[in-house]
Amino acid sequence: MKMTLARKFNLALTATLALGLLAGCANKAEPRYSPKELKRFDARVELESDWRQQVGKGLGRATYPITPSLDGGVIYAADERGRVMAVEAQSGERRWQIDLEVGVSSGLTAVAGQVYLGTRNGEVLALSQADGDVSWRTRVSSEVLAPPQPNQQLLIVQSVDGTVTALDRLSGRERWVHTTTEPALTLRGTGTPMVIDPVTFAGFANGRLVTLDNRNGQPLWERRIAVPRGRSEIDRMVDLGGQPVLTPDGRLFVTSYNGRLVALEAPSGEVLWEREHSGYHTPVLVGDRLFAVNEASHVIAFDARSGEELWRNRDLEGRWLTAPAFADGNLVLGDFEGYLHLIDTQDGRFSARTKIDGSGISLRPVTDSRRIYVLANDGRLEALEVNR
Repeated sequence: MKMTLARKFNLALTATLALGLLAGCANKAEPRYSPKELKRFDARVELESDWRQQVGKGLGRATYPITPSLDGGVIYAADERGRVMAVEAQSGERRWQIDLEVGVSSGLTAVAGQVYLGTRNGEVLALSQADGDVSWRTRVSSEVLAPPQPNQQLLIVQSVDGTVTALDRLSGRERWVHTTTEPALTLRGTGTPMVIDPVTFAGFANGRLVTLDNRNGQPLWERRIAVPRGRSEIDRMVDLGGQPVLTPDGRLFVTSYNGRLVALEAPSGEVLWEREHSGYHTPVLVGDRLFAVNEASHVIAFDARSGEELWRNRDLEGRWLTAPAFADGNLVLGDFEGYLHLIDTQDGRFSARTKIDGSGISLRPVTDSRRIYVLANDGRLEALEVNR
């Protein structure tokens, strides 16, 4: 008997919640949105598959957020058991593969000859991009789910207990630590810091955004983005689960779960505009448009200057979309059934769609011009080209 979309979704949801999508007692939460059936449309572009690779056993039953990283024409990917590989982005040929002694839990960050990642036992590792050899490893306060974020000298790591640790990029030595009080009930995951040379912008599960001085970890300013409301612990849960988006002219965009989408002046924290918006994904900025996915999996375009809503696509409601990426004039998003969707940034209409893998897609695709790299939950890594 063919399984219905709703039945498939309910099974996936039950398994995910049982494994702790939410910490504390939030595994009793009921889904707010049922997944919409996909409708046919006239494609505007074609998606052509270039190559496929298998990255170990994938993201595991807990669906760890092990997002690949692209640097210098090589894509670096890992599975939850600790297998890490480097693959030529153009051809899909494997450069090297290693097996670590510990499971990987965070996204990867590849930069300046190194690959940085976090583990379930609270370690941060630096691997050589040349051969995968471990350059250094350092223990932090707890499990790491957010990809470590570098500037010129530091590697900033946010752990699941809300601690932010600054490590020396060359040696892994601890430079400073910032701690905060986390609520008993949080989303399964942490915010990802936005790091530049002088400061780090970090969001926490208490709904606050903090700017830290990278010289010593001291707060420069703090702003509450989401305010807990409601009677139950679940109703009152707020979280800054994405990564702040920073513009060259010093504007900062921050999303929050059960809160707001806020535009701020980065130097001072002054609010420029705000909109009601509940989401836990990092938005993407393209020109003067900001694109965000809310908790209902609506895809929304905002004017980045004013916060005015320009368009909204509701056709993927309840499909547990990934954070959006950008490629060749289109937003790129995956969903829980393993479909990859392209949506035109100008009008919010679908440009293309293809099925990647039935295990589902929970990670933001990696993009480079017209090329898209998608890692499915079972470890299938596929490269696709956008053709007009």
